[in-house]
Amino acid sequence: MPEYCVTGGTGFIAAYLVKSLLEKGHRVRTTVRDPGDVGKVGLLREFDGAKERLKIFKADLLEEGSFDEAIQGVDGVFHTASPVLVPHDDNIQATLIDPCINGTLNVLNSCSKANTVKRVVLTSSCSSIRYRDDVQQVSPLNESHWSDPEYCKRYDLWYAYAKTIGEKEAWRAAKENGIDLVVVNPSYVVGPLLAPQPTSTLLLILAIVKGFVF
Repeated sequence: MPEYCVTGGTGFIAAYLVKSLLEKGHRVRTTVRDPGDVGKVGLLREFDGAKERLKIFKADLLEEGSFDEAIQGVDGVFHTASPVLVPHDDNIQATLIDPCINGTLNVLNSCSKANTVKRVVLTSSCSSIRYRDDVQQVSPLNESHWSDPEYCKRYDLWYAYAKTIGEKEAWRAAKENGIDLVVVNPSYVVGPLLAPQPTSTLLLILAIVKGFVF
């Protein structure tokens, strides 16, 4: 059976991917920032098949080369690791933009070094598509459309900015390195939580409930 790597294993989508891949009989590797954090990582070890077929690696989006070990030798990579949107973050560049853009490039660089990876699936966002001045004129949107980075900066849409630049850089790197890349652009991600931490969608809803102004 093929072996896959899922980055950011404790995230909402990633946890479901790990669970599903294990249930299908695959060997799975996943990356987290702290494998020793039982409170966050423990759920992954409880999935059926995890004891026999799951390996958990330490990796950091901003540390170049930290994904090398986890990715070397696998057949495919699901890159879902991404910083979450935190309301009123005072250091957007360090906590959101750099991890999103540079982190994606670090993962793709590790995929390029490996000689076994057949396909990379990147979780981007609908935010990389829909923020543009002419959105009403071009609706419905499709894969040819992009959010305008200048529009995002004008309205402080930093998550959309980071996701847009991050995805563009991913396509560029994939083309330069001959990587078979597939990008998924989800909208709101909701459903039963497997991981203990909330999704960015839930954080947004909580922020609205608590009265934060965007």
